[in-house]
Amino acid sequence: MKSLRLFLSAVLVLTSAALLAQPTVYFTRDITPESLVKIYKALGVEATGRVAVKISTGESGNTHYLKPTLIRNLVEEVNGTIVECCTAYPGSRMDPKKHWETIHEHGFDSIFAVDLMDEYGQIRIPVQDHKHLRYNIVGNHLPNYDFMINLAHFKGHAMGGFGGVLKNASIGVASTAGKANIHSAGITEDAAEMWSHIDDQDGFLESMAAAAQAVHNYFNGHVIYINVMNNMSVDCDCDGHPAKPELQDMGIMASLDPVAVDQACLDMVFNYKGKPGDDNKPLIERINRQHGTYITDYAEQIGLGSKAYTLVNLDN
Repeated sequence: MKSLRLFLSAVLVLTSAALLAQPTVYFTRDITPESLVKIYKALGVEATGRVAVKISTGESGNTHYLKPTLIRNLVEEVNGTIVECCTAYPGSRMDPKKHWETIHEHGFDSIFAVDLMDEYGQIRIPVQDHKHLRYNIVGNHLPNYDFMINLAHFKGHAMGGFGGVLKNASIGVASTAGKANIHSAGITEDAAEMWSHIDDQDGFLESMAAAAQAVHNYFNGHVIYINVMNNMSVDCDCDGHPAKPELQDMGIMASLDPVAVDQACLDMVFNYKGKPGDDNKPLIERINRQHGTYITDYAEQIGLGSKAYTLVNLDN
C-alpha cells in the first residue's frame, strides 16, 4: 500500500510538471477592442521598440477581415505599425499600387501607420527546417522592426484548409516570390509558374510551417500570437467574394506559442456542438479537405511549438 501511495504521488508530481511545461493559451469570448488589449496584457510580454502588427488587410470586396475599429486600441497600446506584403495571385493586392488602394478602401491607413514590407524589395532569412525550403523570402522592411504582434483572423482557407497565426507568419510575411516558394514547396519563386507546382499539399503545409518557424526565430522571442475567431467563413480574407460564415463568433485566443494557439482554435471548432444557424461542419469539411490540421502536426515535429497546451479562460 505504501509503495502504491509513493507511485501515485510520483505520477501526480510528473503530471503537474508536464502541465506546467505546457504553453499557456489565453481565451476570452469577448471580441472587442478592450478585450484585445486585455488578452495581450495577459501574455505578460511587453511589445517594445519598433512594433510590427501583422494582419491581413483583406482583398477588395471582402468584408470579413479584422476591422480597424476592432484592432485600434491594441495597435495604439503598443504604438504599432500595420505590416503587410503583396500576394502571389492576381487580385487587388498583388500590385503595390492596387494594394495601397485596398488598404485605403478598408480604412487602415486613415488610422494607422501602414508598411507594405515588400513594396521596394525582399530579403532572405534562414530556415531551420530544410525539407523543402533553402530560405524564406520576406519583405526587406522586416529588419525595421524589433517586435511582432501576429494578429490573425482565424477562418477557413481554400488551399491551407484554415488560416491562423501559422499562415499569418508564413504566407503573410512572405513577399510575392516568398509566397510562390512556399506554395510550390520550394520549387519556384515565380508567381506565374507557381500554379503548375501546387500538387504537393503536405509539402505546402510543411513549407508553411518551416516559413513560420523562420519568422519566429528571426524575432528571437520578441513575438506574440493572437487569433480572432470571428466571421469564420470557409474562405480566407484573400477571397474578394467569400462564403457567408455559418459558424457564430467564438472569441479570441492568444499565446507565446504559435502551434498551441492554432491548435486550441482547431480544438474549439472541431469539438463544438453545432446547431441550425450555428454550424461548424462546413469549416471542418474545408479544413479536412485540405488536410489542414497537418500543419500543427508538422510544426510541432520541427520544434516550432506544442500541440499540448493549458487553456486559461480570462472570463472566469
